[in-house]
Amino acid sequence: MIERKFIASNIKEFMVQEFIANSVKGAEYSHIKLQRTPLGEKIVIYSARPGLIVGRKGQNIKQLTKVLKKKYGLENPQVEISEVDHPYFDTEIMSEKIVNYLEKYGTSKFKGIGHKIMTEVMNAGAMGIEILISGKIPSSRAKRWRFYQGYLKKCGDIALVGVNSSITTAKLKTGTIGIQVKIMPPDTVLPDRIELIEEKQEVIEEVKEGSQENDQKKSESSDKEEKKESKEKADAKPKKKKAVKKKKAAADTKKKE
Repeated sequence: MIERKFIASNIKEFMVQEFIANSVKGAEYSHIKLQRTPLGEKIVIYSARPGLIVGRKGQNIKQLTKVLKKKYGLENPQVEISEVDHPYFDTEIMSEKIVNYLEKYGTSKFKGIGHKIMTEVMNAGAMGIEILISGKIPSSRAKRWRFYQGYLKKCGDIALVGVNSSITTAKLKTGTIGIQVKIMPPDTVLPDRIELIEEKQEVIEEVKEGSQENDQKKSESSDKEEKKESKEKADAKPKKKKAVKKKKAAADTKKKE
């Protein structure tokens, strides 16, 4: 019995989320959070353009609360709206943008739309992005087009946890088109990324300084040795000259005798 209650509450939350997503189209909707409080249900809507959801003097929010009370039986729904911090890393917002562009310009400019969204996300600082558009684009036969850039994990735990993904559909005259967006934000921690701790960096710097001092000492000692050798060679030259002169003088004396 307890399991049925949990399943029923989750189904209710999913239906509320689907209804809000359909009723707030064009406002770059991301997701919602439903919290149960002693006063009633608290619904937080995350969007990149909260002004469109609020409406003039909060008319849209009032209408939303009325519908949620009647249709889904919520006792006292309190609707709040918060702005998304990084909309370019949110796959729901980016996929909704693609849907809006396709519905506005049609399937003839799907390549320009894909490249535009891809460059916007990469310029924002994302590590990688992949966009899959499947359907009857641009011909009558169904195809699948792939737009990708940067570095994106495809397997392992990071592909499930560190990569944001979403799937949406665009309903056009030619038929339904599926859109899948995957974004790897810059704050994902990869297992092969190695960062040095400050203490280790200090130790490395000390070792480098010590090696530099040793190199300086070696260079100074080598310079001293070279100076000594040059002095010894300079002292040896006059001694050789004196010996040669003595030999010549001895040879001359022998000749005279």
